[in-house]
Amino acid sequence: MRPVFCLILVAACGANESAGSTVDGAQLYAKFCSTCHGVTGKPDPTMIARLGVRDLTSAELRARVTPALVENQVRKGSQNKLMPSFAGAFTDEQIKALAEYVASPQFLAR
Repeated sequence: MRPVFCLILVAACGANESAGSTVDGAQLYAKFCSTCHGVTGKPDPTMIARLGVRDLTSAELRARVTPALVENQVRKGSQNKLMPSFAGAFTDEQIKALAEYVASPQFLAR
């Protein structure tokens, strides 16, 4: 039931809206991902407890994070299905921009 809620949330926010010819991963993260993962990548403890949301700032994740890892997660969702697949909700360009941003050092520099 929770993954359906997330898909409805993304659809309602208009993830497929074009923001122009350039896609900004930081803006996408702020608009769509920060609700669950937190503005800084560190989710609220309630989100961790209720949905098992991953801390995107954890040393364990940062040691192995790559744009490909993030892109795969966004496209396929989590194995436990609490994070749904966002393939179809975001364009390929949006997914790539988001993945590059989350995997970059700039993500932690905010």
